[in-house]
Amino acid sequence: MARTNSDDLLMEDDLAAAFLGGDDELVAPVTAEEVAEAPEEVSEPVEDEWENTDDFPGQLAVDVYETADKLVVKARTAGISKSDLDVSISDNILTISGVLSGGEDEQTTRWHIQECYWGEFSRTIALPVQVKEDENSVKAELKDGVLTITFEKEKTEAPKKIAIQ
Repeated sequence: MARTNSDDLLMEDDLAAAFLGGDDELVAPVTAEEVAEAPEEVSEPVEDEWENTDDFPGQLAVDVYETADKLVVKARTAGISKSDLDVSISDNILTISGVLSGGEDEQTTRWHIQECYWGEFSRTIALPVQVKEDENSVKAELKDGVLTITFEKEKTEAPKKIAIQ
């Protein structure tokens, strides 16, 4: 049996009624006059509990990709000096952390827009492939605001087929 457009409309109305609380009653559309006459509710802004960034260090965005023999991690670290970065690896877990300073100006009396993150940041990544962790196999470079960490991949043997008896 083929469905018609009116069947679709009925189904949409039934869905709207189900989501808006009524099973059998359909919701009447609101007119422009009703919207204009409705009292405007003014509420105090609620401070979002996630806005307090003092408790949580900022996240660092990364790109992770591999070539035939290397794993590469890139992170945009503009404005961060080498001395403010800490990069470590243990058991194939990479951690990049540091401090981005410069957002505080003691003469500031009022902020108009504050979108830039200033302060501590940290990112821990479980690397997707096994890498060599010795000093000769890892290279970290900070150039033009981009931190690039290059790892040599561990040579892994191809899986061996096990005969089922």
